[in-house]
Order: sequence, then C-alpha cells, then structure tokens
Amino acid sequence: MSKKVAIIPGSFDPITNGHLDIIERSSKIFDEIIVAILVNPDKKYLFTLEERVEMIEKSISTLSNVKVDSFCGLLVNYAKKVNSNIIVRGLRAVSDFEYEMQLTSMNKSLDSNIETFYMMTNTKYSFISSSVVKGVSGFGADLTKFVPKIVSEKLEEKLKEEQNE
Repeated sequence: MSKKVAIIPGSFDPITNGHLDIIERSSKIFDEIIVAILVNPDKKYLFTLEERVEMIEKSISTLSNVKVDSFCGLLVNYAKKVNSNIIVRGLRAVSDFEYEMQLTSMNKSLDSNIETFYMMTNTKYSFISSSVVKGVSGFGADLTKFVPKIVSEKLEEKLKEEQNE
C-alpha cells in the first residue's frame, strides 16, 4: 500500500491554533502531512516566508509525520511534484464553504486525480483567522489563546519594529 501524503495549503500569515487543530488531526489520519505555504508574489505578507516556515516548524515540532514546504503557482502542480493527490482544507463556518467549493472544483478540473478533504475546525477556533489575529494584535490582547506562543512573540516583535520606523 502506498503512503498517503496530504497537503495542507495556505499562506499561514501567521499560523493560528485553528490551523494547528486541522494539522494535528490530519496527522492522525494520513501517513504524511505537508504544510505547504503558498508564495504569491502579488500579495503583501506581514511575515516573510522564512519567518512563517520557522513559526510553523516550531509549532509542529512534536508531530513526526508533518513537514513544512513552500510553493509558488498552482497547487495541483505542487501536488504532482510531491506525489500527492490529497488536499486537506479546514472549514471554520458555512461561509467558508462556498469559496472552498470553488477552489475544489477548479483543482478537480485541472487534475481529476486530486481529492479534497474538508475538516471542520474545533468550535473554539471557529472565529479565528490570521486576519483577525493581526487586527487585534496591536491592542495589547493576550493572543496565546489564538496562536502558538512563538507567533504571539513574533507579532509583538513586528509591532515594535513598525512603531520604531
């Protein structure tokens, strides 16, 4: 039987506890998980690719079958490159589903072998997104309920850098 390698794609700017919930649960189902950071040259990120890789690697260090990688371009092309036909996507709410369905349909039309699995995030993380975390980070909120400690620390550093500019 061949190894089941699943890809969990995203920008992870930054990774949240909701993302980790999906990664951890997926790691119990599939043989190998690749957290694949999408690099979009047209998008402005708060964290560099290197910072995002570091934060994710530190956050998943206890998961032996999970690794971090990055890609640019189409996810289906990346999937072929890493010999995977499995994509895992997290859903926070019904509102996520329409967008995710569009992505799934496009991926399936580009490569009929691609299978997408949806996982509902734990309800305690259903309101958390990278955007929301970045939005509240400048107001002194304790972010450790929403993101790993390393992310909270890096967000504080970014805020200090921006204030000093």
